[in-house]
Amino acid sequence: MCFKEKVVRLSRIDADDDSFRITTENNLDDLASSIKHLGLLNLPLLLEQKTGYTIIFGFRRIEACRRLNWSEVSARVLNSDTDPLKCVTYAITDNTFQRPLNIIEKSRCIKMLSVFYKDGDTLTQVLPVLGISDHPVMIKKIKTVYDMPERLQNSILSNTISLPMALELSSLSRDDVEGFVKLFNALKLSLNKQREVLTIVKEIAVREDISVMHVLEASPLKEILTNKNLDQNQKTRNIRIYLKRRRFPAITAAEQSFQKHLKKLNTGKEMKLIPPVNFESSTYTLKLTFNNMTELKDLKTAFDALIENPHLKKIISDSF
Repeated sequence: MCFKEKVVRLSRIDADDDSFRITTENNLDDLASSIKHLGLLNLPLLLEQKTGYTIIFGFRRIEACRRLNWSEVSARVLNSDTDPLKCVTYAITDNTFQRPLNIIEKSRCIKMLSVFYKDGDTLTQVLPVLGISDHPVMIKKIKTVYDMPERLQNSILSNTISLPMALELSSLSRDDVEGFVKLFNALKLSLNKQREVLTIVKEIAVREDISVMHVLEASPLKEILTNKNLDQNQKTRNIRIYLKRRRFPAITAAEQSFQKHLKKLNTGKEMKLIPPVNFESSTYTLKLTFNNMTELKDLKTAFDALIENPHLKKIISDSF
């Protein structure tokens, strides 16, 4: 690395140019305290420009110095004609050799390098040299994270939304992504439940010929989310019930009718009538629980009465 060390006024360093930023860490308290007491031990690297300086690495160090009200800082400075690929390489290695990178940071590295390595195979070979080792398929997935909305990226960082779900969401419009991110952040759903909600909401939108956002902004759903009397698990349960009923109105009607007549049957704990899954067939199951012959005989009597019960006949007739 060919550079010269010099003292630079902070006012001449462009704080808004994030071209080479890798880190997602924003907390500067510990770093500022360290610099205040020990000084700047690892100098930032800058690229000299006609009107000032661009940061190659050391974004947090420079911001910490600003917070300490320093007017100038010691830095290593590259000439303005430095090869851009070298600048990217310096930025990446300064981060990868200090700590493991998270998915967002990796995506930034891959995106930067993709400008210079158009061929995926070559890029895959270069990454391990710079401290980033991943399967080629995973590299391709991580690269797409760079272009995801910031709120979705933040949800990946906080482990609210996994990479597989983020990739599924990324195919939607930005507004739809924001809607799902807001919902998933509020409910803290598992991946399987996120997929279930995503699928049902999309199916409702197609079935009712409306946008996904219309579904996510429905009043019943909002009322559940803002209900202070419900905990997170209760909100999740109620929202899933609401969405399933809206998606499958026929099944919902059948379930409600079944439950209404089932209450009138009064079968007790020892006799349980089980409906077909999603009411998609006419096959019911009757489960009997007993400990001895006396209880079984009592159940026989109850069974004979059950057969003649008009509510059972109504349940069965509604299935055909």
